[in-house]
Amino acid sequence: MAKLRVAYEYTEAEDKSIRLGLFLIISGVVSLFIFGFCWLSPALQDLQATAANCTVLSVQQIGEVFECTFTCGADCRGTSQYPCVQVYVNNSESNSRALLHSDEHQLLTNPKCSYIPPCKRENQKNLESVMNWQQYWKDEIGSQPFTCYFNQFQRSCGLAGKFICWFFT
Repeated sequence: MAKLRVAYEYTEAEDKSIRLGLFLIISGVVSLFIFGFCWLSPALQDLQATAANCTVLSVQQIGEVFECTFTCGADCRGTSQYPCVQVYVNNSESNSRALLHSDEHQLLTNPKCSYIPPCKRENQKNLESVMNWQQYWKDEIGSQPFTCYFNQFQRSCGLAGKFICWFFT
């Protein structure tokens, strides 16, 4: 008993469809590599932070007042004001002056100030919160070194717990 061997040949349309499918798969994989190298790699570098020792150089209010939005219920909202305080630190890694920020969200919200208080309806409560924070950095931390983190790719410094520094050139 002989086995029957069936050779199947694709039609020209099927052959073109298979080639097109393979081309699309290969071009998709190549596109992913290009995407990862050109876009994702720099984005991941932006998230990397390096630990350093920071010391406080100065803590000062700059005289500017900024607005914040508070909520006091479901349909209750308003704006209030808080003073701007800046904490400058020296970073041991680059030995340069940097403005300290409480976190990256705060840096994006108000890059001029080191601290944004939880917004209260009364301006006086916001002022007290800023003053307490300012006293903490003057009295508690003072000239003691603390751990901060900085991003060498963005020239931004670190986080003492969560404090990042933004370097000015």
